[in-house]
Amino acid sequence: RPNPTMTTSSITYSEGAKLPSNAPDWAVAASERLKQRRENGYKSTCNPPPDVTKVLLHSCCAPCSGAMVEEMCSSPELDQVVVFFYNPNIHPRKEYEIRKEENKRFCKDLGIEFVDCDYDSDKWYDRMKGMEYDPERGRRCTECFDMRMERAALYAHEHGFHAIASTNATSRWKDAKQVDGSGYRAAERYDGVKYWCQNWQSDEMTLRKYEISAKERFYKQEYCGCSYSLRDSNEWRKANGIPKIQIGGETAGLGDRYFSDPLVDALEESQDVVDEFFSQANELAAETGSDLKKRKEALKVYKDRRKNEKDDGVANGLNNW
Repeated sequence: RPNPTMTTSSITYSEGAKLPSNAPDWAVAASERLKQRRENGYKSTCNPPPDVTKVLLHSCCAPCSGAMVEEMCSSPELDQVVVFFYNPNIHPRKEYEIRKEENKRFCKDLGIEFVDCDYDSDKWYDRMKGMEYDPERGRRCTECFDMRMERAALYAHEHGFHAIASTNATSRWKDAKQVDGSGYRAAERYDGVKYWCQNWQSDEMTLRKYEISAKERFYKQEYCGCSYSLRDSNEWRKANGIPKIQIGGETAGLGDRYFSDPLVDALEESQDVVDEFFSQANELAAETGSDLKKRKEALKVYKDRRKNEKDDGVANGLNNW
C-alpha cells in the first residue's frame, strides 16, 4: 500500500554509483546489490514492526534521511511516512536553519509531509547542564537523543502514528544502540506507539545514502550539530593546524561544501575513521574531564598527526557528519 501522495518516480533514483576500478570490495558488493534491486523495481528491504502502517520519522538532517526515506516510502506495507524535524541541539541558529530548510526542500520534492517542530534550544541547554564536557556518545548524547525522541513519541501519540524511527540510526558516527535505546524508552511512554529498530548502517544503506546525497548535492555538515560538538571539533582542528569549521556559505572549512562523490563521501564514514575519532575523544575526556587547561595541554599530542590533511583537503571524517 504505497503512499498515495507519492509516485514511484518521485521516490526512486536510478542513476546508481559509478565506481572506479579500484573501489573497495564493500562498495562493489553494495553497488551490485543496489543494481539488482533497481532492476527488480527497487523493492524495499525494510521490515516495519507488526501492524505498523503509519510511521513518524524523526530526521536530524537531509543527508541522513535520503536512503531511509526511500526504503520506507518504497515499502508496500506502509501507508504513510511523515518526516518530523525536532532538533533543538543544533547550534548556531544559522546552521539549524540550513539543515532544516534543506530537509524541508527534500521532502517537498518527494511529496512527503514535513513537520517543523519548535526550536526550544533553552530547554535543551537546561537538560544538558553538568554534561558540557562529556565526549561524543557519552551521557550528553543519550540525553539529547532522549529529548528528541520523547518529543517525536508524543507527536506520534497525539496524531495516530503507529511507530517512530530516527535517521540518527543511519550514521556510523552515532552509536546505534544508544539511539535505539532512546527510541524504545520514548515509545514505551504511550500505548500503541512502537519504536522501529533496524540495521540502517549496512554497507548498502551507507552507499545508497551517499548516492542520494550526491545527486541532491546536499550540504556537507562539518560537525554533529550542538555547540559542544562545534567547540570540541574546532579545538581538535586548531591543535592539528586544520582550518576551523565554516557555518554555511559556499566554502567549507575543510574539504567540499556539498556532497558530490558517493564513494569518497562514504569513505569519510568508514568504520576505521569513526573508530579512530572516538578512541581519541574518549581518551581526551578520560584524561582531562572539564579542566580547560588540561584539555589544551592534552590536545598538543595530536599536533601534526594529520599535518598534510589541511593542505590536500583529504581529512577523512572531519567534514562529513
